[in-house]
Amino acid sequence: MKFSEFPKAVIKENVDYTIHEITNVIKRYGPRESGNANCFATQKHIKKEMDTFADETGFETYKMAPKAFLHFTKTVSLAIILAVCVCLLLVYLGVFDRVPIGGNDFFLPQCIVGFVVLVSLLITAVEFLFYKQFCDVFYKKIEARNFYAKRKPTGEVKRRIVISGHCDAAYEWRHIYYSKKLHAPHLMGLLMGWAIGGAFISLIVAILAIVANFTDMGAFGAFLLNYSYYIHCLTAVGMIFLFLFIDFKTLSPGANDNLTGTYAAVCAIRMLDMAGVEFENTEVVCMITDGEEAGLRGAKQWSKDHYDEYCNDGVETAVLCVDTLTDLDYLNVYNRDMTGTVRHHQGFSQLVMDAAKEAGHDSLKFANVFFGSSDAAAFTQAKIPATCLAAMDPTPADYYHNRRDNYDRLVPEAIETGYEIILSTIFNFDEKGLGA
Repeated sequence: MKFSEFPKAVIKENVDYTIHEITNVIKRYGPRESGNANCFATQKHIKKEMDTFADETGFETYKMAPKAFLHFTKTVSLAIILAVCVCLLLVYLGVFDRVPIGGNDFFLPQCIVGFVVLVSLLITAVEFLFYKQFCDVFYKKIEARNFYAKRKPTGEVKRRIVISGHCDAAYEWRHIYYSKKLHAPHLMGLLMGWAIGGAFISLIVAILAIVANFTDMGAFGAFLLNYSYYIHCLTAVGMIFLFLFIDFKTLSPGANDNLTGTYAAVCAIRMLDMAGVEFENTEVVCMITDGEEAGLRGAKQWSKDHYDEYCNDGVETAVLCVDTLTDLDYLNVYNRDMTGTVRHHQGFSQLVMDAAKEAGHDSLKFANVFFGSSDAAAFTQAKIPATCLAAMDPTPADYYHNRRDNYDRLVPEAIETGYEIILSTIFNFDEKGLGA
């Protein structure tokens, strides 16, 4: 069967099913913090549904620290605030008068603040830019799970396509919620620019001020020695906004991000089953990860555990991660990820793009996840062919990572379009594989 022959009624029924199930999950299981009981309850609910139409289902457990990924925002901001304020207090108490180092009392404070800012920026880069599990060692780990379901072919498995979505929801990002509520769309950018930009400026100023202690830099050097510490004070004020950025007590309902991706994976197999599609040599896998909002922890673990199976067993494998099917104007194939530092598999990304066109959707473009990351990046980093399909306003959307992301914000047309592209991708992969 080709996609053009696939019954449209099956797709529409699955869109209705998705909206009903997302509403049910949110009402029945509540907030889904990465690794918590509600995530597991959601996965068990999905398993019960999929046991009726999948050939094999199961869970794989792993350990993770749910707050380790983003809690650095509290740690680094507080460290910089304390460094600036405590050093300033010690200067005015005359403590540094008794330490004859540097040209004035602010030399040691410049050294201390510069060092703290440098370490804070490095932690921020390691955690948020490269998604390394740097801070996890300092946090208590809990047991989380990835769920999978397989639809096996009638013959030997020669190809495998994995459709993936994550079921955990994000902690609320206060600045997005309140910027939209106050009708100030640029508020988050301004506040975070103040915090992060201020940190970079403080680092440069601290270095220059230290140099000015030993080098004649004229009037500019005099300014650095006598007044540049006020710049650190402004940075400390900006760090207050970084400290308040994430509300760890409030969780997004996660209807769009990413129960739409979760049910895209579920319905990929469900639609094939309803239409009676049987592939001779292509295995279709539904994968529901936990821990994406905790730094791609579930996808990273799955990539590690299944690397040999996906890369060394002779079965051509590709992973399509679906993350938010909502804003049709921004429905794209995201072939660059992790703030642009990861480039997904070119052949598979092109296959998804071609499949979209064959399904009648030729407005898609290749795009870049320029702020943050999707689970696809974890697979690509593990050398497993992957790409991402998503439809979300990157400015960001008004519902992104806040309480507005509820079932009343679902967009059936976007879900239907996404499902058509996913089905077309599966048919194309079955026919052509990664050599397309």
